[in-house]
Amino acid sequence: MSIGLGLDTGGTNTDAVILEMETGRVLAKAKSPTTHGDLSIGIRGALQGIGREALSEVSLVSLSSTLATNSVVEGRGCRVALVCIGKDYGGTVPVDRKVVVDGGHNGHGAEESSLDTDSVEVFLRSVVDEVDAVAVNGLFAIRNPDHERTVKAMAREILGIPAVCGHELSASLGFNERVSTCIMNARLMPVMEELIRSVRGVLSEFGLDIPIHIVRGNGSLMSEDMAREKPVETVLSGPSASLIGAMTMTGRRDAVVLDMGGTTTDIGVIRDGRPRLSSEGMTIGGRRTHIVAARISTSGIGGDSRILVNGPDIVLDPSRVVPMCVASSRWSGIREHLESVASTATPLRRPSRDISCVILDNELFTPVRAPMERDKLNQTDSRFMELIAERPMTITQAAVAMGVYPTSISATWLEGRGLVQRIGFTPTDLLHVLGIYTEFDSDASQAAARYLAARSGMELDDFIDATRRTIRSKLCRELVRDLMMEEIGTDEMGPAGDNLLDKAVSGLDGIDFGCRLHLNKPIIGIGAPSAVYTGWIGEVIDTEILTQPHSDVGNAVGAISAMLSETTTALIRPEDLDDIASPYEVFVQDGRHLFDNLDSAVRFADSHCNKMVIDLLVSQNATDIRVESEESRETIVNHGKDIVSRLEITYTGFGRPMGFQGTPGSRMDVTGGGR
Repeated sequence: MSIGLGLDTGGTNTDAVILEMETGRVLAKAKSPTTHGDLSIGIRGALQGIGREALSEVSLVSLSSTLATNSVVEGRGCRVALVCIGKDYGGTVPVDRKVVVDGGHNGHGAEESSLDTDSVEVFLRSVVDEVDAVAVNGLFAIRNPDHERTVKAMAREILGIPAVCGHELSASLGFNERVSTCIMNARLMPVMEELIRSVRGVLSEFGLDIPIHIVRGNGSLMSEDMAREKPVETVLSGPSASLIGAMTMTGRRDAVVLDMGGTTTDIGVIRDGRPRLSSEGMTIGGRRTHIVAARISTSGIGGDSRILVNGPDIVLDPSRVVPMCVASSRWSGIREHLESVASTATPLRRPSRDISCVILDNELFTPVRAPMERDKLNQTDSRFMELIAERPMTITQAAVAMGVYPTSISATWLEGRGLVQRIGFTPTDLLHVLGIYTEFDSDASQAAARYLAARSGMELDDFIDATRRTIRSKLCRELVRDLMMEEIGTDEMGPAGDNLLDKAVSGLDGIDFGCRLHLNKPIIGIGAPSAVYTGWIGEVIDTEILTQPHSDVGNAVGAISAMLSETTTALIRPEDLDDIASPYEVFVQDGRHLFDNLDSAVRFADSHCNKMVIDLLVSQNATDIRVESEESRETIVNHGKDIVSRLEITYTGFGRPMGFQGTPGSRMDVTGGGR
């Protein structure tokens, strides 16, 4: 029997799960707060929660991580030098050093001009000790990668640092998007290396000297060596793992998956046992890439989202705060403060125009990080930071202690800089008030709810019910808009459509009619409170709701249940469309090949690409390998005959990580995709 360890470093917690691979049975699980400055600390804490005895039988380890996603979105990473061959880069992803040299190929893979290796060498020697990785991109390198490969070899020889070529990451046209993807990947290479090294160090502390697998953004696994080469493919690793975890725990191959974490809710779809993918490549941080990953819709509502009132209106603010119940369990005096302000609260007289800037009397602040010189704090803000480092305070409390007006403290600015975090009322607090989830201080949540109810002019029960409906409506609306966007290409419905959607997600009828929604697939909840929130959705959307006892570690379950996968594409087309007897050219990752006829071209593509994906999987110690192929064909009429003008065949190989024993008779031979 194979025992696997799944790890997921989420935005709030790092989860660990021990899984019996053949049955999918969870044997042990644990959580530890994610430490964003050093992910290994959170992983160590989760493993300590599992215990050495449970870890002693582990033969497989897989990790899903937020590292790549956060690094790309926040613009973090190492220093990168960019070598462009034959064309300048016109995109927006910044690099530290760049050069454009002569070279490149045309659309048929023929050399347009020779590679200027002298200029390449001069540039590389000029950036010694100034960069940590090199990105190499040539014009039409996906048709002939020779120039890119030459520069990559030179970079490794001269600089001795990681280098990556654009053709290794994408076979799609679009020079700027391919370069953007390549730069992002280069920037992440040393970062991923450090993550793998630190995780391996933690595993060694527990006697686990076995390979690590990393979850790709498409829901499949890659070996640690492959992750070092292509770390950008781990963007959206965590949300993709939740889709695999949902399938593993429920056995369903078609479903909508709602993964509600501390900061956001991720919505994904499983179709025929595979995650819905972004076919045109992800947009990350506003930048188009060629990264194929699960198409995830992210909504700014999580267990730690801020709930506040603006007169009688309940407002869900996407900013992340410390729940009142958690803060009260961590620091003394919080509950007493909340009870005090709740006893004197009165309805808000005039609603605010910019509610996100409002600081309520019950909200306190705590430091997140020490200010650095570049933060340039004034004396008042510096003193405020010192005070809240001793214990959380409200703005009024801090102002009194300093003898200044509350408006002189730049709390919102400090919050935006990531220096402080607000303590506020959240969906997690609401669950404590309802008695559904009571891990922390429910009395603190109750006091905070009484304060907000008084500020809104509502009775407590009415406030609680209105807040629950607001959260439910937000989740339902985001779910419907995601599905609508994919099916019809837009979520703009106009006034009539908006009215129907409002009726459907609120569950409230209008004067003469109402509206109800039906989904033709179930909703699977992932995350600790998912059973509650998906249950609320089920009140107004007609569908089957599936929850599992281990949904709180669903991402970690997905990490260890995923399969290794590799994909490559062959493009086949006539060399000359006007010549009916034209030979066919085949473009694969290693370049262009020419054949007398279409049948010969297809046979070569099948043989070459099947071998390529199988070799890649074998190099990652995959077993039970199978290869599937899918084609897209275009034809034209030439001299009265139908001619294949373009044939694109995608080959995808799947395999289980070495160490998975399988059930008797389940092992498969290494096979190529049949055609």
